[in-house]
Amino acid sequence: MKSADETPVRVGVFGLLGSGNLGNDGSLEAVLGYLRAEHPEAVVDALCGGPEAVATRYRIPATRLHWYRGEYRTASRAGAVAAKGLGKLVDVFRTAAWVRRHDVVIVPGMGVLEATLPLRPWGFPYSLFLLCASGRLVGTRVALVGVGAAAIGDRPTRALVRWSARLATYRSYRDTLSRDAMRAMGVDTTRDEVYPDLAFALPTLPPPAASTPSGPPGPVCVGVMDFHGNNDDRGRAEEIHRSYLDGTTRFVRALVEDGRPVRLLTGDDCDAPVVAAILDAVDSPLVTAAEAASLADLMKETAAADTVVATRYHNLICALKVGTPTLALSYAAKSDALMTQMGLAAFRHPAREVDADRLLEQFRELEERSAELRRTLAERNLDAVRRLEHQFTALTAALFPAVPASDPTHADALRETR
Repeated sequence: MKSADETPVRVGVFGLLGSGNLGNDGSLEAVLGYLRAEHPEAVVDALCGGPEAVATRYRIPATRLHWYRGEYRTASRAGAVAAKGLGKLVDVFRTAAWVRRHDVVIVPGMGVLEATLPLRPWGFPYSLFLLCASGRLVGTRVALVGVGAAAIGDRPTRALVRWSARLATYRSYRDTLSRDAMRAMGVDTTRDEVYPDLAFALPTLPPPAASTPSGPPGPVCVGVMDFHGNNDDRGRAEEIHRSYLDGTTRFVRALVEDGRPVRLLTGDDCDAPVVAAILDAVDSPLVTAAEAASLADLMKETAAADTVVATRYHNLICALKVGTPTLALSYAAKSDALMTQMGLAAFRHPAREVDADRLLEQFRELEERSAELRRTLAERNLDAVRRLEHQFTALTAALFPAVPASDPTHADALRETR
């Protein structure tokens, strides 16, 4: 660590932050909590998708990730195509200049090394590659902290992800499947560690109070998603979405017919049309929609429920973290790994093939075992917190070496983190 009279360490955070995805922002919040507790002298700013939201909510300076403001709009006219192409070139220099101003850059969690949702190689994978390559060129330490990864079929995307991981100074993953996927893609993961998702480091809410057996049944939270399959499912995207929406709607309708209040949850702004479609189809005062603006809001919603059925990964994390029995509409291996890690492997249902009748059977079994599962979740949550304490200790050792810069072993210490 630097002494008080030295220049404070400059830390950048990078990613699709402030763009409407609550899981991404929750990972950022966890890392900012770590920095403020363990490295209060650090000067922090962001290069991100939603700079205005990040600056307002987290009180740190923030810069737009892309030079071209229409980066995530489909370019159909020649002018828009040319502007997007020019933006890719400008971003090379913008990213390098931003990275150069920092001692450390942290990519906080998120599925930055996966393609479980549709994406193009010249989108975020390209941006991540620019970040990691710039860090290596200018000598800034870049850390991929608690990230998700998965095998990628598209060759350009796979190449960009593989090189991004190789060029990073530090890597850790949110599950073993992620580390295995990077190893399979040719990255040396010998020194990479696995820890729970960063969201488990967020402040813990009071334990939830379940409804009493003699009282009326409590509410059920159903977390929905604008789900169209993964990056390899583009040809069947609409078919997959319709199947998911129809099955989920039938399940919600069955709960309402049993007299259960249902609270619909989202995790990204793009999920709003799914909520609207279910509300319109079911048309019951028992079905309401939450307006969560953060993972803390989602945790409050799931803590107040008897049971949760959810699709988005961080909807699952919020429910599991507060100890509410949860059933996953699983759309990727990361959801399966999380449910197994938390002792609920039996309570998974494929999001691509939602069978409302089978889902209802699993839901009833989940509720029958509620007391047992709450005890299991309490134990697993304690373990997750302990492991994340080790994660942050390792991160400090890798990115904030205590050896003074004038010490002749300083260079060796830095090489050991690469």
